[in-house]
Amino acid sequence: MLLQSSNADGATTYSPTSTASLVFPLASQNFSKTLSALKQSTLSITNRLSSIHQDALFVQQIADHYKLPLVANERCGSWYIPPESKVGSAYFKSTDGHQGQWSFSTRRLNLQILELVADHEGCIIVDSTRRGKSMPDALSKTVPIWCAVMNRLLFDDDGHDDGLNTPMTVVSRSEQSQIESRLNAFVLDAKRLQLDTASLRQRLLGPLRPFYVTPDYPFPDLPSQAEQPYHPIICLTTSRRVHGTENSERNYIQGAGDDSESWSHGLTPELFWRHKDNLMSTTEAQLPSLIASLVNSLEDARMQSESPAATLIPPTSSIYIGSIGSIDSDTWDVVVCCNRITPSVVSQFKDQNDSTKRKPRLLHLPVPQGKLGSRALRTQLHLLAPFLQPVLRTNPNDTPAEPLKILFTCPSGTDLAVGAALVALCLFFDDDGNRRHYSKFANKHEARQTHGKKSEGNGITIDKLFIKRRLAWISTAKPDARPSRETLQAVNTCLMGR
Repeated sequence: MLLQSSNADGATTYSPTSTASLVFPLASQNFSKTLSALKQSTLSITNRLSSIHQDALFVQQIADHYKLPLVANERCGSWYIPPESKVGSAYFKSTDGHQGQWSFSTRRLNLQILELVADHEGCIIVDSTRRGKSMPDALSKTVPIWCAVMNRLLFDDDGHDDGLNTPMTVVSRSEQSQIESRLNAFVLDAKRLQLDTASLRQRLLGPLRPFYVTPDYPFPDLPSQAEQPYHPIICLTTSRRVHGTENSERNYIQGAGDDSESWSHGLTPELFWRHKDNLMSTTEAQLPSLIASLVNSLEDARMQSESPAATLIPPTSSIYIGSIGSIDSDTWDVVVCCNRITPSVVSQFKDQNDSTKRKPRLLHLPVPQGKLGSRALRTQLHLLAPFLQPVLRTNPNDTPAEPLKILFTCPSGTDLAVGAALVALCLFFDDDGNRRHYSKFANKHEARQTHGKKSEGNGITIDKLFIKRRLAWISTAKPDARPSRETLQAVNTCLMGR
C-alpha cells in the first residue's frame, strides 16, 4: 500500500505506508512509553531477586544430585549460591571464549580450582547468562579451554590428555576445530610461566573433564571412572533460556544476577542471602531504601570488625597484598598504599616514641580508584625502587626467623596494589623468592630502558614473559587478584621503559 503526498514543488509522490503513519503521533509516543514501562517493570528488582531465588533452587538440586561442592564463577555466580554452600570462587571470563577471541588467560590461572578438585574429587562451577543464549561463553568455551591446557600441563606425559570437550549443542564443529588449533600455543604460554606442576599433579587422580548442565538438560550421566579416573568439572548454567522478549516469561528474568551494578543499588549476594525473606517481601517502591540501609549497616559492621587479612605471596616471605583495611602499623615494616588515605591512617606511622614497636615506613601513592587510578599509577610506580632499595638493603627488623613484612594495599586489594607489588617482585626478588639487591634504578631516570627490554647487571632481563611469571606468583597465592589491563600497562611502562 502506497501513501500519496505532495512535495514543496507541488509534485505528487508516493511512498510505502509505515507503521508510524498508521498511528497518530501522540498515540505512537504513548505506545512507545507503554512498552518501555512494561519492560522496566519486568526487569524490576523484585523480579530479579525472585528469578535469582528460583535459579538458586535449581543449583541446589544439582549439588545434591552430584554430591560435589559449588564454586561461583564471579561475579555473577555468587548470586545463586547461599554463602554457607559456596566452597570457592572461579574467575573465568566470557571474553576469553568469544568467537575468534579464544584464549587461555595467564592473568587468571584459577589454580585454586585444582586444590578444590583434589580435595573433593570434582566441583560444580556456577554461572548464568542473559536472554538470547543457552550457556555463557565462560562455561561453554573458557572453562573447557582451561581444562584442556591444565590436562596437557599435568598429564601429557601419562597419555591422559582428554583433548578439548565442549558442548556439542553450543559449539559447532568448525569452532571446536579452530579452538583446538590454538591449544598448543596456549599450553606453551602456560609452560613459560614455570608453574609448580609437579606438586599439583601429585594431588590429582586424573585429568579434568568438563560436563554441561542446564535447566533443559539437568542431569547428564557421568561416565564410569573404572578404566580411567578423572575429575568431573560440572559447568552449571543456572537460568533457563528465555525465547522472545522479557515480557514473555511471566516476570522471570534469564541471568537476573548478571550486570548487577546496573540494578542492585549496592546490594551484594552476601546481603541478599542474609536478608532474603525481608527483601523478597518488600514492595518495589520500598526496595531501594531498604537496600541502602542494609548496605550502610554492612559498611558499619566492616569498620567495627577485625581488619581483613593480607595475603602472603610465596615463594617470598616478605611481600603481602591486601585492602586498605589491612593496614596496621604494629604488623608491617613497610606499607605501600595506592590510594588516597585518611589522616587517621597516616597517623599510625607517626608514633616513633614507643621503642618496643617496629618503625614502619609508608610510601603513599595518591591515585584514585578505577581506570583513572590505573593510569595515574604510571606516574607513581617509579617511586618504588628508590623507596624500597634502602629498606631492603639494611633493616634491623629483618631476620630469618622474622622476615621483613611489606604490605601493598589499595581499596580492593585486587588491582592497584597488585600492580605495585608486581613491580617490587620483578625488581627485588629472584626466581626462588629471595631478595636481591640493586645499585641500579635508584631514581626515575635510571629505571628507563630501550627496545622494550631491560638487562640487569647480573644478567637478569625483565621483559613481558618475566613479568608474567611474577604475576603468576600473585595469581596462584591470591586468586581474586584482578589487575586491570591499564594497571598491567602501567607496570610494563615502569619496568620496560617509557
